[in-house]
Amino acid sequence: QVQLVESGGGLVQAGGSLRLSCAASGSIFGINVMGWYRQAPGKQRELVAVITSAGSTNYADSVKGRFTISRDNAKNTMYLQMNSLKPEDTAVYYCNVQWWSSSSLNNYWGQGTQVTVSP
Repeated sequence: QVQLVESGGGLVQAGGSLRLSCAASGSIFGINVMGWYRQAPGKQRELVAVITSAGSTNYADSVKGRFTISRDNAKNTMYLQMNSLKPEDTAVYYCNVQWWSSSSLNNYWGQGTQVTVSP
């Protein structure tokens, strides 16, 4: 059983910073992709950033230059450093991990953590 637990969300003023963490536990294949997604009220869930187990990263255009994704494979933990936050960054942020095994996609989500950015 795979569990993902996010932490670090909260209320911050525009221009401020937050650091999200995602602690993973359970049987996770060593070669995987972890990512942060977010969902604002009334909107679809969208990709924020992803990072492979080898350290390659990809970001949504809206967060490039402001957010940094990282991971510590030894601790099975992923991070999202969010700087220069904007009110439009307000959303529930979800942690995700995916890997392929025997032609099947394994896909797990955390419960989400609220990030609220005030003007």
